[in-house]
Amino acid sequence: MNNGSTGSPCPNNTKVGVLMGGVSKEREVSLRSGAAVSKALQKKGYEVVEIDVQVGLQGVQKIIDAKIDVAFIALHGRLGEDGAIQGFLEMLRVPYTGSGVLASALAMDKDFTKQIVHASGVRTPFWSVVMSGLEEKAIQEVQSFPVIVKPAQEGSTIGMSIVKNKEDLMTALKTSFQYDDKVLVEQFIQGSEVTVSVLNGKVLPIIQVVPKSGFYDFTSKYTKGMTEYIVPAPISQKLQERISLISERIFDAMSLSGCARMDFMIDHQEQEYFLEVNTLPGMTETSLVPKAAAATGMSFEDLCESILQTASLKEKVA
Repeated sequence: MNNGSTGSPCPNNTKVGVLMGGVSKEREVSLRSGAAVSKALQKKGYEVVEIDVQVGLQGVQKIIDAKIDVAFIALHGRLGEDGAIQGFLEMLRVPYTGSGVLASALAMDKDFTKQIVHASGVRTPFWSVVMSGLEEKAIQEVQSFPVIVKPAQEGSTIGMSIVKNKEDLMTALKTSFQYDDKVLVEQFIQGSEVTVSVLNGKVLPIIQVVPKSGFYDFTSKYTKGMTEYIVPAPISQKLQERISLISERIFDAMSLSGCARMDFMIDHQEQEYFLEVNTLPGMTETSLVPKAAAATGMSFEDLCESILQTASLKEKVA
């Protein structure tokens, strides 16, 4: 698999900047992820500085003044997961975890991601794109329900709705347009949801996600006890192998690096449908990558160190 430039392993005297917080709607989740990563890396003996990333010159200066050797990016959403901070770190020549500028930007946009994945021969639910101001036209074109309506560039199901009839479609579109000018209307797949983590080029055990509410929304994701996680997922060996290979194909097709997570739906005929990719998966106590790693016997501290060891610069300069 193509994991990008892996760089050199980080010695324990490396000064690690854990970039966290940010300005997106997922700020609080990022703060929790960053705090957990910081604690884990300190236990491993690294010198760690927590940096709450803010927009503007003051925020930029905060990273420069920290004089870090490497950045562990624990940001989520806009200006953290979309290539913006990655480009800044490339300019500073500070190695960082996760994917590069282009891969991050493409993966942040669910429409662009699905186009790339679909072109790679991977099955994904049918979708259409609605731009702000064209809601009425979109409503006329949607003929089959239910559908999923979601902003193109938000995570953690923010702004997402399940729509069961045409009467509720306008409300759902307006909700999504509060977060983005580009919205996806996607075929709803009835079935079970699974997630696949890829770490250092290797697929971790597949997890089935079973929200008690029936919908894996923000509350189900981040509230303890609201969702059951079954690992390994109770699916056939053949399907496990197929989804694992598909996840590797997506990882390569999108030039991802370090650690990433792919989400799928499985219908009642055991057909898999790719939903989206997360290039900076959460690292909270309810997050999925730590659960998948734990199923292999890997501690949270070892997981964080393993991700740190993938830090690199992805852009070559003369």
